[in-house]
Amino acid sequence: MDATFIPPHQSYVGELMGDLEKFIHNEEVDVPDLIKIAIAHYQFETIHPFLDGNGRIGRLLITLMLVDKNILGKPLLYLSAYFEKNKGLYYDNLTFVRSKSNMKQWLKYFLVGVAETAEQASDTLSKILVMKDNYEDKINKEFGRKSQNAFKLLQYLLKKPIVNVNEIKSELSLSYSAANSLISDFLTSGFIKEVTGHSRNRVFIFDEYIKQF
Repeated sequence: MDATFIPPHQSYVGELMGDLEKFIHNEEVDVPDLIKIAIAHYQFETIHPFLDGNGRIGRLLITLMLVDKNILGKPLLYLSAYFEKNKGLYYDNLTFVRSKSNMKQWLKYFLVGVAETAEQASDTLSKILVMKDNYEDKINKEFGRKSQNAFKLLQYLLKKPIVNVNEIKSELSLSYSAANSLISDFLTSGFIKEVTGHSRNRVFIFDEYIKQF
C-alpha cells in the first residue's frame, strides 16, 4: 500500500469528531489559544472525516477559531497560502506528530505561519490604504459634481470589487444613465477595467485592489 496516511476507520469518525468538538469548547484546557487552534487543526486533518474537502474545511476551522477566540475581529487571516507554499513541509510536520509523537515541531511550524501571514496581511492593508488615499485625491481633483457618488462607488468597490452597471444603479440609487456615466468616468480614470469585451452586460473589476491579494 502506497498511502502515506490512512485515516481512522469510518466507524470511529463520529466519536472522534465528538471528542474534537469537546476539546475545542473545553475552557479548562489551559493552553494559549493559538496552541489550541494548532492542535485542533492537526486533529481534524488526522480524523479526515470527509471524502473530499478536508483540507479546505480544516483551514477554515483555523480562521473561525481565531474569530471565536477574539484574536481576530473579522475573518481576515487565512493560512492557505502558507501551507500551499511548501505542501511537503506541511504534510511532513503533520506526519511527525503521528509517527514520532513530535507535536512541538508542528506547533513551531504553525506559529511561524500565523506570524508570517499576519505580517503579510498587515503589509497588504497598508498598501490598500495608500491606494485608497490616492484614488480619493484623484476623485477630489477630477470628478467635480460627481464626487459624492464617486466616493460612494469607491467604498462599494472596496467591499465588492467586481460589479456591473445595474448593481451600481441599485446601490447608489442612480438612474441607469447616471450609473453608466459614473462607470465610464471610473474607466477613463483607470480605476476599473471592463473584462467581458462586450458592449452589453459588461462586468467591471477593481483591478489594482484585487491584485493586492
